[in-house]
Order: sequence, then structure tokens, then C-alpha cells
Amino acid sequence: MSKIEWKPGTFIYPIPAVMITSGDMEKSNIMTVAWTGIINTNPAYCYISVRPERYSYNLIKESGEFAINLTNEKLAYATDWCGVKSGAKYDKFKEMHLTKEKANHVKCPLIKESPVSIECKVKEIKELRKSSYVYSRNFINWCR
Repeated sequence: MSKIEWKPGTFIYPIPAVMITSGDMEKSNIMTVAWTGIINTNPAYCYISVRPERYSYNLIKESGEFAINLTNEKLAYATDWCGVKSGAKYDKFKEMHLTKEKANHVKCPLIKESPVSIECKVKEIKELRKSSYVYSRNFINWCR
């Protein structure tokens, strides 16, 4: 079978689904993001793609901080659930029985059950037509 030509798109798979935490220890949210990646290694920079209408967008924009929490098989259901429910209506930590863990360099909580959590400080938000790309400097990786 020969290849066929398609319009430009986002066909880089597999895409890692991660859980983004934002806010602070009292008012926080978890958002599932599939569009994330590395921009630079030294210093460490990464990005996430967030639509401005998402509840987490303003939490990240106002605080200038977030955390990337990697997922695993045990977190599969919570990762999916947090991606389809709004933080404006649900306390996702409570609903998914996840534990808030204090970070060292950002005010938002980490997910204790996550095997790797990356504390990030926003360097730039690039607003595009439908999504905003949030570029960040990574400060520390927590691995279990």
C-alpha cells in the first residue's frame, strides 16, 4: 500500500497524557493534557498546550506556575476522568482520591501518587487561535 497525502496536522504518536496541577494547596485543579513536550535540555524547558476556556488556564496564568505529573497504569482512570470533568465543578483530588503533596519551588500541589512530578514556572504564554502554549522553566523533578 502506498502512502497518501493528508493536510497538515498533529500526527505525532504516541502522545503522553500527563496530569497538570495548578493553583495552590487550598484552591487547586488537575487537568489532563496530551500536548506536552520538551523544548530544551540545559536549561530544562518544556511546554503544555492549554485552551484559554479551560478552568486551569487562569490558575496557571495568574500564578505563573504549574506541575507536570506523569501517569502510570494505576492512574489511568483518574487521568481519563480529570480530562473530561471541569475543575470549576469538581474537586478532582477529592473525587479521584488523590493526595496533594507540597512542592518545593511552586505553590501548586504535586500528585503524591504520580511516579514523576516536575515543578514548572511559566516563562511565556504564546496565544494562538484556539490554544495557548505555555512555556516553562523546569526547576526540579521528583521521582519515585
